[in-house]
Amino acid sequence: MRPHCLKREISRNAILLMTAFLLLVCGNISFFSNVLQAFPADGRNIPALASLVLALFAFNVVLIGTFALGKMTRPVLTLVLLASSLAAYFMDSFGTVVSEDMLRNAAQTDASEAFDLITPRLLAYFILLGVVPSALIWRTPLAWRGWRHELMSRAKLLGLCLFGIVAMTIVFGSFYASFVRGHKSLRTYANPAYFLVSAVKLLGGGRQPADSAPIATIAPDAHIPKDDEDRELILLVIGETARADRLSINGYDRDTTPRLKEAGAVSLTDFWSCGTSTAVSVPCMFSPQGMARFSAKKAGGEENLLDVLQRAGVNILWLDNNSDSKGAALRVPYQSYKTPDINTVCDSECRDEGMLVPLQGYIDSHPRGDIVIILHQMGNHGPAYYKRYPPEFERFKPACKSKDLSQCSREEIGNAYDNAILYTDHFLGKAIELLKRNDKKFETALFYLSDHGESLGEGGVFLHGLPRAIAPASQLHVPAILWFGSGYDELDLPALLRKRHQRFTHDHLFHTLLGFLEVRTSFYKPELDILDGCRKDEGGGPA
Repeated sequence: MRPHCLKREISRNAILLMTAFLLLVCGNISFFSNVLQAFPADGRNIPALASLVLALFAFNVVLIGTFALGKMTRPVLTLVLLASSLAAYFMDSFGTVVSEDMLRNAAQTDASEAFDLITPRLLAYFILLGVVPSALIWRTPLAWRGWRHELMSRAKLLGLCLFGIVAMTIVFGSFYASFVRGHKSLRTYANPAYFLVSAVKLLGGGRQPADSAPIATIAPDAHIPKDDEDRELILLVIGETARADRLSINGYDRDTTPRLKEAGAVSLTDFWSCGTSTAVSVPCMFSPQGMARFSAKKAGGEENLLDVLQRAGVNILWLDNNSDSKGAALRVPYQSYKTPDINTVCDSECRDEGMLVPLQGYIDSHPRGDIVIILHQMGNHGPAYYKRYPPEFERFKPACKSKDLSQCSREEIGNAYDNAILYTDHFLGKAIELLKRNDKKFETALFYLSDHGESLGEGGVFLHGLPRAIAPASQLHVPAILWFGSGYDELDLPALLRKRHQRFTHDHLFHTLLGFLEVRTSFYKPELDILDGCRKDEGGGPA
Protein backbone atom coordinates (compact mmCIF):
# COMPACT_ATOMS: atom_id res chain seq x y z
CA MET A 1 0.00 0.00 0.00
CA ARG A 2 1.07 3.56 -0.67
CA PRO A 3 1.69 5.57 2.49
CA HIS A 4 -0.85 8.25 3.32
CA CYS A 5 0.20 11.83 2.69
CA LEU A 6 0.03 13.55 6.04
CA LYS A 7 -0.99 17.21 6.03
CA ARG A 8 1.13 19.45 8.18
CA GLU A 9 -0.67 20.83 11.23
CA ILE A 10 -0.56 24.56 11.97
CA SER A 11 -1.17 26.28 15.27
CA ARG A 12 -4.42 27.98 16.20
CA ASN A 13 -2.55 31.26 16.57
CA ALA A 14 -1.34 30.93 12.98
CA ILE A 15 -4.83 30.37 11.58
CA LEU A 16 -6.07 33.32 13.67
CA LEU A 17 -3.35 35.59 12.24
CA MET A 18 -4.12 34.44 8.68
CA THR A 19 -7.81 35.18 9.17
CA ALA A 20 -7.09 38.62 10.63
CA PHE A 21 -4.76 39.38 7.71
CA LEU A 22 -7.43 38.38 5.17
CA LEU A 23 -9.96 40.63 6.90
CA LEU A 24 -7.47 43.48 6.96
CA VAL A 25 -6.66 43.27 3.25
CA CYS A 26 -10.00 42.27 1.72
CA GLY A 27 -12.63 43.26 4.28
CA ASN A 28 -11.59 46.84 4.99
CA ILE A 29 -11.48 48.51 1.60
CA SER A 30 -14.13 51.02 2.64
CA PHE A 31 -12.40 51.70 5.93
CA PHE A 32 -9.06 52.58 4.35
CA SER A 33 -10.73 54.45 1.49
CA ASN A 34 -12.50 56.71 4.00
CA VAL A 35 -9.36 57.07 6.10
CA LEU A 36 -7.37 58.24 3.08
CA GLN A 37 -10.00 60.88 2.33
CA ALA A 38 -9.58 62.28 5.84
CA PHE A 39 -5.80 61.73 6.06
CA PRO A 40 -4.17 61.90 2.59
CA ALA A 41 -1.14 59.64 2.14
CA ASP A 42 1.46 62.37 2.01
CA GLY A 43 4.90 62.28 3.59
CA ARG A 44 3.66 63.53 6.94
CA ASN A 45 0.83 61.01 7.29
CA ILE A 46 2.41 57.84 5.88
CA PRO A 47 4.06 56.65 9.14
CA ALA A 48 0.86 57.25 11.11
CA LEU A 49 -1.25 55.54 8.46
CA ALA A 50 1.10 52.53 8.51
CA SER A 51 0.65 52.36 12.28
CA LEU A 52 -3.14 52.45 11.80
CA VAL A 53 -2.93 49.42 9.51
CA LEU A 54 -0.96 47.52 12.15
CA ALA A 55 -3.26 48.74 14.93
CA LEU A 56 -6.39 47.53 13.11
CA PHE A 57 -4.73 44.18 12.43
CA ALA A 58 -3.75 43.85 16.09
CA PHE A 59 -7.18 44.93 17.30
CA ASN A 60 -8.90 42.31 15.13
CA VAL A 61 -6.53 39.66 16.43
CA VAL A 62 -7.44 40.59 20.01
CA LEU A 63 -11.16 40.83 19.28
CA ILE A 64 -11.43 37.50 17.47
CA GLY A 65 -8.69 35.69 19.39
CA THR A 66 -10.43 36.25 22.71
CA PHE A 67 -13.22 33.88 21.62
CA ALA A 68 -11.60 31.62 18.99
CA LEU A 69 -10.17 29.16 21.51
CA GLY A 70 -9.98 25.36 21.53
CA LYS A 71 -12.92 23.71 19.80
CA MET A 72 -14.45 27.13 19.17
CA THR A 73 -11.59 28.20 16.89
CA ARG A 74 -13.12 27.04 13.62
CA PRO A 75 -16.77 27.99 14.40
CA VAL A 76 -15.82 31.50 15.57
CA LEU A 77 -13.53 32.16 12.61
CA THR A 78 -16.17 30.87 10.22
CA LEU A 79 -18.91 33.04 11.71
CA VAL A 80 -16.68 36.12 11.61
CA LEU A 81 -15.63 35.49 8.00
CA LEU A 82 -19.17 34.93 6.74
CA ALA A 83 -20.55 37.98 8.56
CA SER A 84 -17.58 40.14 7.59
CA SER A 85 -17.99 39.27 3.92
CA LEU A 86 -21.56 40.62 4.01
CA ALA A 87 -20.51 43.70 5.96
CA ALA A 88 -17.77 44.36 3.40
CA TYR A 89 -20.27 44.05 0.56
CA PHE A 90 -22.68 46.62 2.00
CA MET A 91 -19.92 49.06 2.90
CA ASP A 92 -18.12 48.73 -0.46
CA SER A 93 -21.30 48.77 -2.55
CA PHE A 94 -23.51 51.27 -0.75
CA GLY A 95 -21.22 53.22 1.56
CA THR A 96 -23.37 52.21 4.53
CA VAL A 97 -22.23 50.69 7.81
CA VAL A 98 -23.50 47.73 9.79
CA SER A 99 -24.69 49.50 12.93
CA GLU A 100 -26.96 48.31 15.73
CA ASP A 101 -29.96 49.88 14.00
CA MET A 102 -29.04 48.26 10.69
CA LEU A 103 -28.80 44.85 12.34
CA ARG A 104 -32.15 45.39 14.05
CA ASN A 105 -33.70 46.36 10.74
CA ALA A 106 -32.20 43.28 9.05
CA ALA A 107 -33.52 41.00 11.80
CA GLN A 108 -37.05 42.37 11.31
CA THR A 109 -37.16 42.40 7.51
CA ASP A 110 -39.22 39.90 5.56
CA ALA A 111 -38.14 37.42 2.89
CA SER A 112 -39.17 39.52 -0.12
CA GLU A 113 -37.25 42.58 1.10
CA ALA A 114 -34.22 40.43 1.88
CA PHE A 115 -34.36 38.89 -1.59
CA ASP A 116 -34.12 42.35 -3.16
CA LEU A 117 -30.68 42.66 -1.61
CA ILE A 118 -29.33 39.41 -3.07
CA THR A 119 -27.24 40.17 -6.15
CA PRO A 120 -24.42 38.38 -8.01
CA ARG A 121 -22.01 40.87 -6.45
CA LEU A 122 -23.22 40.02 -2.93
CA LEU A 123 -22.87 36.30 -3.66
CA ALA A 124 -19.35 36.87 -4.97
CA TYR A 125 -18.36 38.64 -1.75
CA PHE A 126 -20.00 35.97 0.38
CA ILE A 127 -18.34 33.07 -1.46
CA LEU A 128 -14.88 34.52 -2.03
CA LEU A 129 -14.44 36.30 1.30
CA GLY A 130 -16.61 34.06 3.45
CA VAL A 131 -17.29 30.55 2.21
CA VAL A 132 -13.94 29.74 0.53
CA PRO A 133 -11.65 30.81 3.40
CA SER A 134 -14.01 29.16 5.90
CA ALA A 135 -13.82 25.90 3.94
CA LEU A 136 -10.02 26.11 3.97
CA ILE A 137 -10.04 26.59 7.73
CA TRP A 138 -12.13 23.45 8.21
CA ARG A 139 -9.84 21.46 5.91
CA THR A 140 -6.65 22.59 7.62
CA PRO A 141 -5.41 20.37 10.50
CA LEU A 142 -4.91 22.43 13.64
CA ALA A 143 -2.33 21.49 16.24
CA TRP A 144 -3.40 21.02 19.84
CA ARG A 145 -0.84 21.07 22.62
CA GLY A 146 -3.07 21.06 25.67
CA TRP A 147 -5.08 23.82 27.30
CA ARG A 148 -2.23 25.21 29.40
CA HIS A 149 0.11 25.61 26.45
CA GLU A 150 -2.65 26.95 24.17
CA LEU A 151 -3.85 29.53 26.70
CA MET A 152 -0.31 30.71 27.46
CA SER A 153 0.48 30.97 23.75
CA ARG A 154 -2.74 32.91 23.07
CA ALA A 155 -2.18 35.20 26.06
CA LYS A 156 1.31 36.09 24.78
CA LEU A 157 -0.06 36.85 21.30
CA LEU A 158 -2.90 39.02 22.57
CA GLY A 159 -0.58 40.75 25.03
CA LEU A 160 1.86 41.54 22.23
CA CYS A 161 -0.98 42.95 20.13
CA LEU A 162 -2.26 45.11 22.98
CA PHE A 163 1.25 46.38 23.67
CA GLY A 164 1.62 47.26 20.00
CA ILE A 165 -1.68 49.17 19.96
CA VAL A 166 -0.74 51.16 23.06
CA ALA A 167 2.77 51.87 21.76
CA MET A 168 1.50 53.14 18.39
CA THR A 169 -1.13 55.26 20.11
CA ILE A 170 1.57 56.91 22.22
CA VAL A 171 4.02 57.44 19.37
CA PHE A 172 1.37 58.91 17.04
CA GLY A 173 -0.74 60.51 19.73
CA SER A 174 -1.88 63.57 17.77
CA PHE A 175 -2.92 61.43 14.79
CA TYR A 176 -5.01 59.07 16.93
CA ALA A 177 -6.54 61.98 18.86
CA SER A 178 -7.73 63.42 15.54
CA PHE A 179 -8.84 59.99 14.33
CA VAL A 180 -10.93 59.30 17.45
CA ARG A 181 -12.30 62.77 18.20
CA GLY A 182 -12.39 64.59 14.90
CA HIS A 183 -13.35 61.72 12.58
CA LYS A 184 -15.67 59.54 14.65
CA SER A 185 -17.42 58.18 11.59
CA LEU A 186 -14.25 56.42 10.37
CA ARG A 187 -14.33 53.73 13.03
CA THR A 188 -17.83 52.70 11.95
CA TYR A 189 -16.24 51.22 8.80
CA ALA A 190 -13.78 49.01 10.74
CA ASN A 191 -14.54 45.41 9.81
CA PRO A 192 -15.35 43.24 11.75
CA ALA A 193 -14.86 45.36 14.87
CA TYR A 194 -17.78 47.75 14.46
CA PHE A 195 -20.45 45.27 13.45
CA LEU A 196 -19.39 42.85 16.22
CA VAL A 197 -19.75 45.62 18.81
CA SER A 198 -23.09 46.54 17.24
CA ALA A 199 -24.25 42.92 17.45
CA VAL A 200 -23.34 42.76 21.15
CA LYS A 201 -25.29 45.98 21.77
CA LEU A 202 -28.29 44.61 19.90
CA LEU A 203 -28.30 41.35 21.84
CA GLY A 204 -27.91 43.22 25.11
CA GLY A 205 -30.63 45.80 24.48
CA GLY A 206 -33.12 44.29 22.07
CA ARG A 207 -36.82 45.05 22.06
CA GLN A 208 -38.72 43.54 24.93
CA PRO A 209 -41.27 40.94 23.76
CA ALA A 210 -44.86 42.06 24.24
CA ASP A 211 -45.76 39.20 26.58
CA SER A 212 -42.56 39.04 28.65
CA ALA A 213 -43.65 41.60 31.25
CA PRO A 214 -46.49 44.00 32.02
CA ILE A 215 -46.63 46.98 29.69
CA ALA A 216 -46.21 50.33 31.44
CA THR A 217 -49.26 52.57 31.09
CA ILE A 218 -48.83 56.11 29.78
CA ALA A 219 -51.40 58.93 29.89
CA PRO A 220 -53.88 56.94 32.02
CA ASP A 221 -56.16 59.99 32.21
CA ALA A 222 -56.62 60.18 28.42
CA HIS A 223 -60.26 60.64 27.39
CA ILE A 224 -62.46 62.41 24.88
CA PRO A 225 -65.09 64.66 26.50
CA LYS A 226 -68.64 63.37 26.23
CA ASP A 227 -69.81 66.69 24.83
CA ASP A 228 -67.46 66.34 21.83
CA GLU A 229 -70.02 65.42 19.18
CA ASP A 230 -67.81 65.91 16.12
CA ARG A 231 -66.29 62.74 14.74
CA GLU A 232 -62.75 62.76 13.37
CA LEU A 233 -61.45 60.50 10.60
CA ILE A 234 -57.68 60.44 10.07
CA LEU A 235 -55.67 58.51 7.53
CA LEU A 236 -52.12 58.41 8.88
CA VAL A 237 -49.80 57.26 6.10
CA ILE A 238 -46.36 56.08 7.17
CA GLY A 239 -44.16 56.43 4.11
CA GLU A 240 -41.07 54.36 3.38
CA THR A 241 -37.68 55.75 2.34
CA ALA A 242 -38.98 59.02 0.89
CA ARG A 243 -36.80 62.13 1.01
CA ALA A 244 -38.16 65.67 1.15
CA ASP A 245 -36.13 67.08 -1.72
CA ARG A 246 -37.67 64.71 -4.31
CA LEU A 247 -41.20 66.12 -3.97
CA SER A 248 -42.20 68.85 -6.40
CA ILE A 249 -44.52 70.27 -3.73
CA ASN A 250 -41.25 71.13 -1.94
CA GLY A 251 -39.70 72.76 -5.01
CA TYR A 252 -38.17 69.76 -6.80
CA ASP A 253 -37.92 70.54 -10.52
CA ARG A 254 -39.64 67.30 -11.57
CA ASP A 255 -43.40 67.08 -11.22
CA THR A 256 -43.45 64.16 -8.80
CA THR A 257 -46.45 65.28 -6.70
CA PRO A 258 -49.14 66.62 -9.07
CA ARG A 259 -52.06 65.18 -7.08
CA LEU A 260 -50.93 66.60 -3.76
CA LYS A 261 -50.58 70.06 -5.27
CA GLU A 262 -53.99 69.75 -6.94
CA ALA A 263 -55.56 68.74 -3.61
CA GLY A 264 -54.12 71.79 -1.84
CA ALA A 265 -52.07 69.74 0.61
CA VAL A 266 -49.70 71.55 2.97
CA SER A 267 -46.10 70.40 3.03
CA LEU A 268 -43.93 70.89 6.11
CA THR A 269 -40.63 71.52 4.40
CA ASP A 270 -38.25 71.23 7.37
CA PHE A 271 -39.24 67.88 8.86
CA TRP A 272 -36.71 65.40 10.31
CA SER A 273 -36.90 61.72 11.16
CA CYS A 274 -36.13 60.00 14.43
CA GLY A 275 -33.75 57.53 12.80
CA THR A 276 -32.42 56.26 9.49
CA SER A 277 -34.14 52.87 9.51
CA THR A 278 -37.71 51.62 9.74
CA ALA A 279 -36.91 49.58 12.85
CA VAL A 280 -36.06 52.76 14.75
CA SER A 281 -38.23 55.48 13.21
CA VAL A 282 -41.60 53.73 13.18
CA PRO A 283 -41.71 52.77 16.88
CA CYS A 284 -40.02 56.07 17.76
CA MET A 285 -42.66 58.26 16.13
CA PHE A 286 -45.38 56.59 18.22
CA SER A 287 -43.33 56.57 21.43
CA PRO A 288 -43.77 59.18 24.16
CA GLN A 289 -40.01 59.23 24.72
CA GLY A 290 -39.02 61.30 21.70
CA MET A 291 -35.90 60.77 19.64
CA ALA A 292 -33.54 62.11 22.33
CA ARG A 293 -34.48 59.36 24.81
CA PHE A 294 -35.81 56.65 22.53
CA SER A 295 -34.60 53.06 22.81
CA ALA A 296 -36.12 49.95 21.30
CA LYS A 297 -36.06 48.17 24.64
CA LYS A 298 -37.91 50.96 26.43
CA ALA A 299 -40.45 51.27 23.60
CA GLY A 300 -41.21 47.57 23.87
CA GLY A 301 -41.99 47.87 27.56
CA GLU A 302 -44.51 50.71 27.54
CA GLU A 303 -47.63 51.87 25.75
CA ASN A 304 -47.46 54.13 22.73
CA LEU A 305 -49.71 56.69 21.03
CA LEU A 306 -52.02 54.03 19.59
CA ASP A 307 -52.65 52.54 23.04
CA VAL A 308 -53.54 55.97 24.40
CA LEU A 309 -55.95 56.73 21.56
CA GLN A 310 -57.57 53.31 21.77
CA ARG A 311 -58.13 53.67 25.52
CA ALA A 312 -59.68 57.09 24.92
CA GLY A 313 -62.26 55.47 22.64
CA VAL A 314 -60.75 55.99 19.20
CA ASN A 315 -61.20 53.17 16.66
CA ILE A 316 -57.70 52.14 15.50
CA LEU A 317 -56.79 50.05 12.45
CA TRP A 318 -53.28 49.37 11.11
CA LEU A 319 -52.90 48.10 7.54
CA ASP A 320 -49.38 47.16 6.47
CA ASN A 321 -47.84 46.71 3.04
CA ASN A 322 -44.33 46.81 4.54
CA SER A 323 -42.62 44.08 6.57
CA ASP A 324 -44.54 44.87 9.81
CA SER A 325 -45.23 47.63 12.32
CA LYS A 326 -41.92 47.14 14.18
CA GLY A 327 -43.87 46.67 17.39
CA ALA A 328 -46.00 49.82 17.13
CA ALA A 329 -49.27 47.96 16.44
CA LEU A 330 -48.94 45.01 18.80
CA ARG A 331 -52.10 45.86 20.76
CA VAL A 332 -54.38 47.27 18.06
CA PRO A 333 -56.21 45.65 15.12
CA TYR A 334 -53.61 44.84 12.43
CA GLN A 335 -53.68 43.36 8.94
CA SER A 336 -50.80 42.68 6.55
CA TYR A 337 -51.43 43.50 2.87
CA LYS A 338 -48.30 41.85 1.48
CA THR A 339 -50.05 38.95 -0.26
CA PRO A 340 -52.73 38.71 -2.96
CA ASP A 341 -54.84 36.65 -0.54
CA ILE A 342 -55.65 39.96 1.19
CA ASN A 343 -54.47 42.69 -1.15
CA THR A 344 -56.61 42.91 -4.30
CA VAL A 345 -54.22 45.25 -6.15
CA CYS A 346 -51.22 43.09 -7.01
CA ASP A 347 -49.12 42.59 -10.14
CA SER A 348 -45.41 41.86 -9.85
CA GLU A 349 -45.90 42.75 -6.17
CA CYS A 350 -48.78 43.90 -3.99
CA ARG A 351 -49.36 47.64 -4.21
CA ASP A 352 -49.93 50.21 -1.48
CA GLU A 353 -53.13 51.17 -3.29
CA GLY A 354 -54.69 47.87 -2.23
CA MET A 355 -54.84 49.06 1.38
CA LEU A 356 -57.46 51.64 0.38
CA VAL A 357 -59.92 49.08 -0.98
CA PRO A 358 -61.54 47.93 2.30
CA LEU A 359 -61.51 51.27 4.10
CA GLN A 360 -65.00 52.53 3.25
CA GLY A 361 -66.45 49.28 4.53
CA TYR A 362 -64.46 49.61 7.75
CA ILE A 363 -65.58 53.23 8.20
CA ASP A 364 -69.22 52.35 7.62
CA SER A 365 -69.02 49.50 10.13
CA HIS A 366 -67.98 51.87 12.93
CA PRO A 367 -70.91 54.26 13.44
CA ARG A 368 -69.55 55.68 16.68
CA GLY A 369 -66.31 57.22 17.80
CA ASP A 370 -63.35 58.76 16.02
CA ILE A 371 -61.38 56.67 13.54
CA VAL A 372 -57.64 56.57 12.92
CA ILE A 373 -56.38 54.29 10.15
CA ILE A 374 -52.65 53.81 9.76
CA LEU A 375 -51.41 52.81 6.29
CA HIS A 376 -47.78 51.62 6.33
CA GLN A 377 -46.45 51.82 2.79
CA MET A 378 -43.91 49.85 0.83
CA GLY A 379 -43.22 53.26 -0.70
CA ASN A 380 -39.69 53.72 -2.04
CA HIS A 381 -38.08 50.73 -0.36
CA GLY A 382 -34.76 50.09 -2.08
CA PRO A 383 -32.61 49.06 -3.71
CA ALA A 384 -35.19 47.71 -6.18
CA TYR A 385 -36.98 51.03 -6.65
CA TYR A 386 -38.29 49.90 -10.05
CA LYS A 387 -40.46 47.30 -8.30
CA ARG A 388 -42.22 49.91 -6.18
CA TYR A 389 -44.55 51.24 -8.87
CA PRO A 390 -46.76 49.82 -11.65
CA PRO A 391 -45.42 50.15 -15.23
CA GLU A 392 -47.75 53.04 -16.08
CA PHE A 393 -45.95 55.23 -13.54
CA GLU A 394 -42.58 54.95 -15.26
CA ARG A 395 -42.58 58.58 -16.39
CA PHE A 396 -38.88 59.28 -15.82
CA LYS A 397 -36.62 57.25 -18.09
CA PRO A 398 -34.35 55.40 -18.41
CA ALA A 399 -35.05 53.84 -15.03
CA CYS A 400 -32.69 51.46 -13.25
CA LYS A 401 -34.12 47.96 -13.62
CA SER A 402 -31.61 46.18 -11.40
CA LYS A 403 -31.49 45.64 -7.66
CA ASP A 404 -27.70 45.81 -7.99
CA LEU A 405 -27.29 49.59 -8.09
CA SER A 406 -23.70 49.25 -9.30
CA GLN A 407 -25.14 48.19 -12.66
CA CYS A 408 -26.95 51.53 -13.13
CA SER A 409 -25.98 55.16 -13.54
CA ARG A 410 -26.89 57.78 -10.94
CA GLU A 411 -29.45 59.17 -13.40
CA GLU A 412 -31.12 55.79 -13.88
CA ILE A 413 -31.28 55.23 -10.11
CA GLY A 414 -32.79 58.69 -9.61
CA ASN A 415 -35.36 58.08 -12.33
CA ALA A 416 -36.57 54.85 -10.74
CA TYR A 417 -36.68 56.52 -7.33
CA ASP A 418 -38.70 59.47 -8.65
CA ASN A 419 -41.17 57.13 -10.37
CA ALA A 420 -41.81 55.50 -6.99
CA ILE A 421 -42.42 58.96 -5.47
CA LEU A 422 -44.89 59.64 -8.28
CA TYR A 423 -46.78 56.47 -7.39
CA THR A 424 -46.89 57.50 -3.72
CA ASP A 425 -48.42 60.81 -4.86
CA HIS A 426 -51.08 58.83 -6.74
CA PHE A 427 -51.72 56.70 -3.65
CA LEU A 428 -52.07 59.77 -1.45
CA GLY A 429 -54.36 61.38 -4.01
CA LYS A 430 -56.70 58.37 -3.86
CA ALA A 431 -56.59 58.45 -0.06
CA ILE A 432 -57.69 62.09 -0.15
CA GLU A 433 -60.55 61.16 -2.51
CA LEU A 434 -61.72 58.63 0.07
CA LEU A 435 -61.63 61.25 2.80
CA LYS A 436 -63.58 63.73 0.67
CA ARG A 437 -66.37 61.17 0.28
CA ASN A 438 -66.68 61.15 4.07
CA ASP A 439 -66.51 64.91 4.66
CA LYS A 440 -70.19 65.23 5.58
CA LYS A 441 -69.95 62.75 8.43
CA PHE A 442 -66.44 63.47 9.77
CA GLU A 443 -63.79 66.09 10.28
CA THR A 444 -61.29 64.45 7.95
CA ALA A 445 -57.51 64.74 7.67
CA LEU A 446 -54.57 63.01 6.04
CA PHE A 447 -51.16 63.01 7.70
CA TYR A 448 -48.26 61.63 5.68
CA LEU A 449 -44.81 61.15 7.23
CA SER A 450 -41.93 59.14 5.84
CA ASP A 451 -40.02 56.96 8.29
CA HIS A 452 -36.61 58.02 6.97
CA GLY A 453 -34.91 59.19 3.80
CA GLU A 454 -32.45 57.64 1.37
CA SER A 455 -29.00 58.25 -0.06
CA LEU A 456 -28.91 58.02 -3.84
CA GLY A 457 -25.16 58.04 -4.41
CA GLU A 458 -24.22 61.40 -2.92
CA GLY A 459 -20.68 61.04 -1.62
CA GLY A 460 -20.66 57.42 -2.74
CA VAL A 461 -23.39 56.48 -0.23
CA PHE A 462 -26.54 54.56 -1.17
CA LEU A 463 -29.64 53.35 0.72
CA HIS A 464 -29.96 54.29 4.40
CA GLY A 465 -29.15 53.09 7.91
CA LEU A 466 -26.08 55.16 8.79
CA PRO A 467 -25.87 56.05 12.49
CA ARG A 468 -27.90 59.20 13.04
CA ALA A 469 -24.88 61.12 14.32
CA ILE A 470 -23.10 60.77 10.96
CA ALA A 471 -26.02 60.30 8.60
CA PRO A 472 -26.37 62.81 5.74
CA ALA A 473 -29.45 65.01 5.52
CA SER A 474 -30.78 62.86 2.66
CA GLN A 475 -31.42 60.03 5.16
CA LEU A 476 -33.04 62.25 7.81
CA HIS A 477 -34.87 65.09 6.00
CA VAL A 478 -38.24 63.57 5.17
CA PRO A 479 -41.51 64.73 3.61
CA ALA A 480 -44.44 65.55 5.88
CA ILE A 481 -47.80 66.32 4.24
CA LEU A 482 -51.02 67.57 5.86
CA TRP A 483 -54.44 67.72 4.21
CA PHE A 484 -57.73 68.68 5.86
CA GLY A 485 -61.26 68.17 4.60
CA SER A 486 -63.92 70.85 4.32
CA GLY A 487 -65.61 69.52 7.45
CA TYR A 488 -62.71 70.63 9.63
CA ASP A 489 -63.81 74.24 9.90
CA GLU A 490 -61.67 74.87 12.98
CA LEU A 491 -58.49 75.08 10.89
CA ASP A 492 -56.85 78.48 10.54
CA LEU A 493 -55.15 77.72 7.22
CA PRO A 494 -53.14 80.98 6.98
CA ALA A 495 -51.70 80.28 10.45
CA LEU A 496 -50.68 76.77 9.36
CA LEU A 497 -49.09 78.07 6.16
CA ARG A 498 -46.99 80.46 8.25
CA LYS A 499 -45.59 77.43 10.13
CA ARG A 500 -44.83 75.23 7.14
CA HIS A 501 -41.13 76.16 7.04
CA GLN A 502 -40.58 75.69 10.78
CA ARG A 503 -38.48 72.78 11.95
CA PHE A 504 -40.49 69.73 13.06
CA THR A 505 -39.60 66.12 13.83
CA HIS A 506 -41.29 62.77 14.39
CA ASP A 507 -41.63 63.86 18.03
CA HIS A 508 -44.51 66.13 16.97
CA LEU A 509 -46.77 63.32 15.72
CA PHE A 510 -47.77 62.13 19.20
CA HIS A 511 -49.10 65.46 20.43
CA THR A 512 -50.48 66.62 17.08
CA LEU A 513 -52.83 63.63 16.96
CA LEU A 514 -53.85 64.12 20.59
CA GLY A 515 -54.72 67.70 19.72
CA PHE A 516 -56.58 66.96 16.50
CA LEU A 517 -58.65 64.22 18.16
CA GLU A 518 -59.29 66.46 21.19
CA VAL A 519 -58.01 63.84 23.60
CA ARG A 520 -57.80 65.39 27.05
CA THR A 521 -54.77 64.34 29.09
CA SER A 522 -52.13 65.98 31.25
CA PHE A 523 -49.62 64.19 29.03
CA TYR A 524 -50.35 66.53 26.12
CA LYS A 525 -47.65 69.09 25.24
CA PRO A 526 -49.01 71.93 23.08
CA GLU A 527 -45.50 73.03 22.08
CA LEU A 528 -45.18 69.70 20.24
CA ASP A 529 -48.56 70.00 18.51
CA ILE A 530 -48.01 71.18 14.93
CA LEU A 531 -51.56 72.57 14.86
CA ASP A 532 -51.25 74.53 18.10
CA GLY A 533 -52.09 78.11 17.23
CA CYS A 534 -53.69 77.01 13.95
CA ARG A 535 -57.21 76.54 15.29
CA LYS A 536 -59.79 79.28 15.05
CA ASP A 537 -60.89 78.34 18.54
CA GLU A 538 -58.20 79.99 20.67
CA GLY A 539 -58.66 77.22 23.20
CA GLY A 540 -56.24 75.17 21.10
CA GLY A 541 -55.81 71.52 21.84
CA PRO A 542 -56.62 69.36 24.85
CA ALA A 543 -56.72 70.95 28.25
